[in-house]
Amino acid sequence: MSWRDLVLTPTGLRFAGRVFPCSLGRSGVIRREAKREGDNATPSGLHHIIGCLYRPDRIARPVAWADAIGPMDLWSDDPRDPEYNHLVRAPHRFSHEALRRADPMYDLVLTTDWNWPDARERRGSAIFLHRWRRPGAPTAGCVAMSAENLLWISRRIGPGTRLIVPEALARG
Repeated sequence: MSWRDLVLTPTGLRFAGRVFPCSLGRSGVIRREAKREGDNATPSGLHHIIGCLYRPDRIARPVAWADAIGPMDLWSDDPRDPEYNHLVRAPHRFSHEALRRADPMYDLVLTTDWNWPDARERRGSAIFLHRWRRPGAPTAGCVAMSAENLLWISRRIGPGTRLIVPEALARG
């Protein structure tokens, strides 16, 4: 591990010599082999940041490598979808999550390579780093934190940055 890695610890997300409070999936951390769509768990393992998405109508472009979230942007969460666990556009006939939300949770999103690019059916989708609803509020499996901390981290990382979720944190 290096200071450039994002490392999940029992006390928060460690990065660049700091520890940031964060929230995880309501089911906690689960071993990567056990991860399933809809289990509300954060998968253990080594993940890489593959993208940065932002709402241009709400915040300025946070980093040069960020892509704007448009009104038609969705994320497929349907294992039957040939584009499962990928960014798709509306209209989309399979189950999906809207990236352009009424709340600010996805104003800034770091996407990971969990089950991507070659998604395996039912292994889970959309493991993001995003803004939390409120401190300590669980997620559906993502890592969430304050908007200020997410922006601070986003400005100091790039595609390929490692997110390490130690298996030692996994339940069971």
